Amino acid sequence: MVATAAETVPHLTTALTGPLNIIENVILDRQSRIESWFRSQWRKTPAPLYASVDLRNAGYKIAPVDTNLFPAGFNNLNPVFESLCIQAVQSALERLDRPVDRVLIIPENHTRNMHYLENLAVLQGIFEKAGFETRTGSLLPGLHEAMQIDLDSGSSVCLEPLHREGAGVCVRDFRPELLVLNNDLSSGIPDFLQGVDQLIMPPVNLGWSDRSKTVHFNFYRDIARDFSALLDIDPWLIEPLFRNCGEVDFMKRAGESCLSRNVESLLNAIRKKYDEYGITDDPFVMIKADSGTYGMGVMSVQSPEEVHDLNRKQRTKMATIKEGQKVTKAMIQEGVHTHETWDKPGTVAEPVIYLIDQNVVGGFYRVHPQRATNENLNSPGMYFERLAFEECCNSPDKDQSPDAHPNRFYTYGVIARLASLAAAREMKNLG
Repeated sequence: MVATAAETVPHLTTALTGPLNIIENVILDRQSRIESWFRSQWRKTPAPLYASVDLRNAGYKIAPVDTNLFPAGFNNLNPVFESLCIQAVQSALERLDRPVDRVLIIPENHTRNMHYLENLAVLQGIFEKAGFETRTGSLLPGLHEAMQIDLDSGSSVCLEPLHREGAGVCVRDFRPELLVLNNDLSSGIPDFLQGVDQLIMPPVNLGWSDRSKTVHFNFYRDIARDFSALLDIDPWLIEPLFRNCGEVDFMKRAGESCLSRNVESLLNAIRKKYDEYGITDDPFVMIKADSGTYGMGVMSVQSPEEVHDLNRKQRTKMATIKEGQKVTKAMIQEGVHTHETWDKPGTVAEPVIYLIDQNVVGGFYRVHPQRATNENLNSPGMYFERLAFEECCNSPDKDQSPDAHPNRFYTYGVIARLASLAAAREMKNLG
């Protein structure tokens, strides 16, 4: 059963009479200028193939806090938006500098994570329905023959072993023109993908073995300031402040003093903005591994003393991320309270917006009943609620209030596209 439109936007516990209301009104009033600006930006820096953007909505501020360029979770999107995904894939691949008819998806090495495999089935289905012959080739060690996995949804995934033919990556007799990475390469670029003559999207050097969150948010900061100048708003209302500490070792407590100093500096900067806007929330910051995903290597602190007081369990949690990779660099990011709640008060939620190419194609709410407004929701115990509108709402409805569901979703989409544009500039910078 598809939820009604009224059920799909969480309750916002902070009254929409402050800066966010102003932002939303400005965005609605200047839609034409905004879309023209985005169009000119995409001409300069084409968008990544796809991305998902985690947003936090405080009621007085809305900002991206993470941008994933190898998104899982396509199974959490409302099927109503499938046609948008198909059109976006067609548009993206038709603009490439060489023809593409065959696509090979290279996924994470999961065989038991049914949620991820459901995502993979949906993703492959999107490419197939867009008119591309599509297979899935796995980097899984020890995979020597095709493995079909039946899923609870009634669909299935067939993982096929990869092999090299000269400068090409293939599965059996299938040689694709395009390799689509749905693997974030946390452990580095595998030999299999070195020196291939096929297109690879996203590029391998955007994997987490090379990519930096600090670099991404440096690009986002510049974009947010340009966009804010376009709308004549304070860029702080749409960007998280941040600092970087360089080399750290949580187990050896190396870099601890630098972390503490930067936490104090950032908290002071946040308090100054809170005072400016009369915000009564308690400021906090997120210390994050500078590379990595899955919500690993993340902690929330409200004072510099907390950095010095980390116990062994906390330091162990921060010391490694996915696949046991050691954390050697950390970013300190302004914490943005999430004042959206799902279903009942106290069950906090945050929107996650999905893009294919330059197009917003849907999203969902990450919901966590055991987390507070100043905590990381990407942790065990979370669940997802689809953005399940009665109709596609990529366009706002100016006759309704700013927080009406099409207008809220349009605002989400604008901020998510700013984050995707930052990723596009990352990609261009890496060459």
